[in-house]
Amino acid sequence: MSPHSDATIAPTPAPTSAPTHAPIDLRSDTVTRPTAAMREAMLRAPVGDDVFADDPSVNALQQRLAAMLGFEAGLFMPTGTQSNLCALMSHCQRGDEYIVGQMAHTYRWEGGGAAVLGSIQPQPLAHQVDGTLALADIAAAIKPDDAHFARSRLLALENTLGGRVMPLPYLEAATDLARSRGLACHLDGARLFNAAVATAEQDGGDAVGAARRIAGLFDSVSVCFSKGLGAPVGSMLCGSKALITSAHRWRKMAGGGMRQSGMLAAAADFALDHHIERLAEDHAHARLLAEGLAGLAGVRVTAPETNIVFVELAPELALRDGLGIVERLRGQGLLCTGLYQLRFVTHLDVSRAQVLQAVQILRQTLQ
Repeated sequence: MSPHSDATIAPTPAPTSAPTHAPIDLRSDTVTRPTAAMREAMLRAPVGDDVFADDPSVNALQQRLAAMLGFEAGLFMPTGTQSNLCALMSHCQRGDEYIVGQMAHTYRWEGGGAAVLGSIQPQPLAHQVDGTLALADIAAAIKPDDAHFARSRLLALENTLGGRVMPLPYLEAATDLARSRGLACHLDGARLFNAAVATAEQDGGDAVGAARRIAGLFDSVSVCFSKGLGAPVGSMLCGSKALITSAHRWRKMAGGGMRQSGMLAAAADFALDHHIERLAEDHAHARLLAEGLAGLAGVRVTAPETNIVFVELAPELALRDGLGIVERLRGQGLLCTGLYQLRFVTHLDVSRAQVLQAVQILRQTLQ
C-alpha cells in the first residue's frame, strides 16, 4: 500500500490498548469533520431536487466556484474520483488516450475507471524529482495521427501532487506544449487551494487569485471540498458549458445524480467563505512536524511544501518485534499511514499543540 493516496487507506481498527485521550489523526485531511458553524449553515440551506436542477444551494455553488476560477460552468459531484472520471470521459472518446503521471491520482488510485468505463487509454509517464513531467517526455508521448495508435487527446496534471506544488511557469509550459499539439488539458485540483495558498505566499497576492491563475491554464479542473476545506462530501468539476453538459450526462450514468444535495453544497459554500486562507495554518503545522523530527537516526524527512509530510524510515525502525511502525504509533495515540515511508497530513481538526504532541510520540517511538 502506498502512503501517497487517500484512496488506498484502509480503515484503521481501534487500538487494542487505546490511550485514554482521543487519537491524533494524521492519516489524511479527508478525516476532517464539519465545524459547528458549518453544520448550522447546512441546516439552514434551501434545498430542491438537483436532478431537476431545482436545488438553489447547488446551483449557487456551481455558479460561484466556476466564476471564482474563471470558467463558464460547474457541476457538483459526490466525489473527486467521479469528477475526474466525468472530465476524462468528456474530453476523450473510445480509443483516445490521455497523458498522465505514474503517481497521479487519476491513473493510479481511481480504479482504472477511465480505461474500464471510458475505454480511454492512459499513457503514464515517470515523474521528475520535483513531481513534474518532463516536457520532452510529454512531447515524445503524443502519438502521430496513425491508425496503429490510440489518439492522444488530453494532458492530465495534478496540483498538489503528494503535497508538492507544481510551479506556475511549469504549468504554463506544459499546457502550452499540449495545446500546440492539439491536446486539451485537465487539472486534478483535489488540493488546488493548498497549492494556491502556497503559491500566493511565494509570489504574493491572495489565494483565490492564485487558484484562478492556476486553473485558468486548463480546460477543466476538479476541486475537492472534503479535504483541507473541511466539508463532509463533494467535489466540483469546472469547464466550458459544452464540457459540463457532457459531464452531466456521464455523472447520470455513473450514478452521481443527487436529490436534495443543497445541504452538502452549503457545507462547501461555507468552506469557500471560511477555510481557504486558514490552509496556511495546516502548512505551518506540517513544517513544525517535519522540523521536530530532524536529527533522528535512521529517519529522513522530506521538507513539506503544503500539508503533507513524508518520513522515510530505516528497516529496523519500520518493523520491530513483529509490529509495524503504524501499529506501534496507533498504540500511542497517533494515526498515520505507510510502512517504510510514513505519510502525515495536517488539517483543521489538528491543533499546534497536537502536532507538538505527535512529534513527542514519534521521537519516543522511533528512538
